[in-house]
Amino acid sequence: MEYTSLYRRFRPRRFSEVRGQEHVVAALQNAVREGRVLHAYLLSGPRGTGKTTAARILAKALNCTGEATDGEPCCSCDSCEAIDAGTSFDLHELDAASNNKVDDIRDLLSKVALGTPGRTKVYLLDEVHMLTAGAENALLKTLEEPPDHVVFVLATTEPHKVVETIRSRSQHLELNLLGAEDLESLVRDVVVEAGLDVGDAGVDHAVRAGRGSARDALSALDRVVAGGITDDDTSVNELLRALSERDPGRALGALAAGIARGREPRVTGEALLGALREAFLVSMGVPPSQLAAADRERAERFTEEAPPAVITHALEVLGTALVDMRRSPDPRVDLEVALVRLTGPEVSGSGGPGSLDELTRRVEALEVALASASDRSVGRSPVAPPPPPPPPPPPPSRRSGPAAEGRSGLTPVTPSPPVATEAASTEPPAPPTEPDALPAAAAPPTAIPSRDELVMAWGDDLMDRLSRKARARFSAARFIDVQDGTAVMALPNEPHLRRCEDLRGELENVLAARFGGSLPVRLVVDDGSSAPTVTPTTKPRPVAVDESTVADESIDMDELVDADVAEGSAVDRLTQAFPGAALVEPD
Repeated sequence: MEYTSLYRRFRPRRFSEVRGQEHVVAALQNAVREGRVLHAYLLSGPRGTGKTTAARILAKALNCTGEATDGEPCCSCDSCEAIDAGTSFDLHELDAASNNKVDDIRDLLSKVALGTPGRTKVYLLDEVHMLTAGAENALLKTLEEPPDHVVFVLATTEPHKVVETIRSRSQHLELNLLGAEDLESLVRDVVVEAGLDVGDAGVDHAVRAGRGSARDALSALDRVVAGGITDDDTSVNELLRALSERDPGRALGALAAGIARGREPRVTGEALLGALREAFLVSMGVPPSQLAAADRERAERFTEEAPPAVITHALEVLGTALVDMRRSPDPRVDLEVALVRLTGPEVSGSGGPGSLDELTRRVEALEVALASASDRSVGRSPVAPPPPPPPPPPPPSRRSGPAAEGRSGLTPVTPSPPVATEAASTEPPAPPTEPDALPAAAAPPTAIPSRDELVMAWGDDLMDRLSRKARARFSAARFIDVQDGTAVMALPNEPHLRRCEDLRGELENVLAARFGGSLPVRLVVDDGSSAPTVTPTTKPRPVAVDESTVADESIDMDELVDADVAEGSAVDRLTQAFPGAALVEPD
């Protein structure tokens, strides 16, 4: 006897045998029982969810000649058996993917008006979204007003591609994927009814392979019975471990192993993307209903090792790689590059998006910048403000002396000296060190430098020898003293001191290399009472001056007199002062 596949042998024959589609079964069964069957139905849903099966059961229920009750077919009369065998004249199935031209639809419509032995003729158009524009237009009129004995059932996996004019003329019923519990119940019932020797591992594999599709689950069960369990997710599990362990070699090895077993890179990438999606939903507390127990356990284990930000980044990188693989000459390269990006050092603890170290480093950099800006705003800079530039010399004039001043009518005002800041007034500026007294870069270093030497070296090259992280943390620090062979460094506040304490060893190593001997460093909180007495070689920042402390210059309005008109205008005086000058009008 010829063997029949499990999904064909155990295809539902009655509405009551359909699992997981109660809303669709209720709509069709009530319509048959109450005599309110519409002229057109649009059944949509993923593959293997029962669209064709529902259409066949509807055709049997409408043409059953036996003892049908409650809208159910009897499945034993000649009409029901003919429909099950595919030899009935009451059910016409047309694959719209291969018969999608205008002539195909016209040939179908020419048979619609013909009578049949049964009561109702059912036309099933599968994959109706594949019809051409001309074929859709040819179907519209008949679909809107078909004969009384005709029912159209349109099936599709992509209802959004069906034109609105067809959807509006049909009752749309959506079929869903089965949940993991319903799918497992179906597989176990089939195993018992068919007398198969399949254990829990085989059932679990069939449920995982089905992913909500009853047909795919039963097909996977056939593979288990025929040749044992083939775990197609082995490479995916290895890839997830590589992502959690940040191991690029393991990730590339898992991909190569999957390709060696015959899996295409795109198939592996899509499977990994699906596993990451499951982990993301589990981390958000909304796992998919179709998720099997083993997949749920895998997702929960991965979420314990990777935070949601890392999973989101992996989804973005892998999704982009899958899009690029469509037009790449070697899709494997795109997937390998994506895996290295996800497992490389830039995603590890030091630089990965959303990692704790990355966020800590950014916060510390911001705090250091804010502390430095705060120090400069309150005048805590150790460098005195530079002297103001001299006033510009007066323009040359042919007339000078007291006579000229009397003609101007203005009393010359001597500019007042600038007022120093509060911080600069409390401490007298240190006398500048002679350039000859500064230690040369090539001179042999001393074992224990003075505070002045530390300040000079700090502004000269010590900062450049530190790492980027250390430079950011010590940017607001300064040397204030040398006590008992220990350099004392001041920091703005206590939290900043605690963060710099971790990098004190790096600073001591740089000082030892600079001055030729061990020089311990003691960190203290800066109270603003001490300042270095040596001006660093780096260009100082100007200290902000409080303008509110500068006295306003008073002008006596009684001393102002009008200029002598006889002397001419200001333009005349300028041309006299600058022979050869000419007035140019603006454009």
